[in-house]
Amino acid sequence: MAISLIRSVLGEVISSKLQVHIPSSLSRTDGYEHREALFGIPPYGGSIQQLVYYADDELCDPTNVNTRGGYPEREKDKDGKMKPWPSPYILFIDRGGCSFVNKVRNAQRSGAAGVIIADKMCNCAAEGKDPACVSAPGEICEATEPIMADDGSGSDITIPSFLMFKQDADPIREELKQNHMVRMEMGWSLPNPDARVEYELWTTPTDMISRDFQSQFKAAAVALNSHAYFTPHMYVYDGKKAGCEVIDGVSLCQSLCTNNGKYCATDPDNDLSKGISGADVVKESLRRECIWKLYGVEDGIGAPWWDYVSQFMHRCDRESYFTNEDCVKDAMSKANVDFREVEKCMSDSGGLEGEAVNTILQSLLAEKEASGVVILPATYVNNAALRGALEFATVFKAICSGYMKGSEPEVCLKCAHCGIDEYQCVIRGECPSAKGSVSIQVFAISLVVVVVLFGCVGLIQWQRSQRQMREQVRGIVAEYMPLDKVQAESAGIPLDPSDTEVI
Repeated sequence: MAISLIRSVLGEVISSKLQVHIPSSLSRTDGYEHREALFGIPPYGGSIQQLVYYADDELCDPTNVNTRGGYPEREKDKDGKMKPWPSPYILFIDRGGCSFVNKVRNAQRSGAAGVIIADKMCNCAAEGKDPACVSAPGEICEATEPIMADDGSGSDITIPSFLMFKQDADPIREELKQNHMVRMEMGWSLPNPDARVEYELWTTPTDMISRDFQSQFKAAAVALNSHAYFTPHMYVYDGKKAGCEVIDGVSLCQSLCTNNGKYCATDPDNDLSKGISGADVVKESLRRECIWKLYGVEDGIGAPWWDYVSQFMHRCDRESYFTNEDCVKDAMSKANVDFREVEKCMSDSGGLEGEAVNTILQSLLAEKEASGVVILPATYVNNAALRGALEFATVFKAICSGYMKGSEPEVCLKCAHCGIDEYQCVIRGECPSAKGSVSIQVFAISLVVVVVLFGCVGLIQWQRSQRQMREQVRGIVAEYMPLDKVQAESAGIPLDPSDTEVI
């Protein structure tokens, strides 16, 4: 089956596939055209192949997800109710009634491994070209293609989802409603043109979501070495387009911008009169761009850049120290970054005062426009946008899946499929389970040792109780009837070997 590269409305290259394996009559050589959700975490480099169940519901009410309904019908349990959808499964849901995020979240809670949302409206362009696409009576075709966008609450969703067009989804729905088995595949891969993977991060100095990633991923960047090339981008916006330029000495954006309103950033505390300002964020953004230019552009690893960011977050990332030059110098010193060289870079690029055009910040604006970044933080691997939470494991596995087959670096072969803690694996050089696991042989030997040990303890305890019982019997008998050794033995009363005299 061919894997098609799909360029989204944001200009992002996404490589995913959707295919029907059973029944073969619905299978297509190049798979099905679809749209991928802008939320959820796809298993990059892998696929989900499972049976499909049609919910026969829009799945909008989280309190009323009927896992015992839908199609194909299953056998009934002892209470006469149809058995739930057997996990793992792909859930087929009709579009409409609520947001894509709500539908997928409810499906995730029901146990689905993936979601296919079936469009119920034809695209106007398809309706004129594809005879299979006919809008229902009274419905008007869609003028534009739908986008499975995040409504702002999708950070908790971890399963992937696709949107199928009406003309493709209708036959699959009918097959399921006839109680026929349908098995589908949802797959993802990244463009892998050569033995080096390029990855990028769009963020801001005040971004809280990317903090853990920025403090941890240096280990992976160093381990990947020349096999990967990293590029950080600081997000600033065009003050001229936003109406922030200073006119007659007045700017509507006040402290959000530098260079008389040319380069702006969001105020992290939403208070323009105090605290960290947007202009402060722009200055720190320029500083980090210069550190990367001096210490990262050449090798694509930039260990001092990662160190500075970690030190700054640890020491200076609060209102009282964010703009404190001594704190910045201290963070640079700990990261082995030359403060004077960074200051010179910031000045040579045009600085942040007056009407000057800053070449570095101007390049950032052009790169932002070209990439179409609108949601932060954003991560790209081989120009493909990664979905879901910005976590070490997600990005690391995506990078490792982006190599041409046979060219993967050793750290990817060891840690990409660790499945437990990829971060610790990269640091240690092996999966944590590999060092802490116990082989069957060692477990068996340990079990035998434990059994023998408890057996010895039990034997010693039994012998001790026997001696105590003999002593108690001798004491009781001695109180009532003195016996010599011969009499005791004839009566079956045990005596110690030392007892040779009449008691």
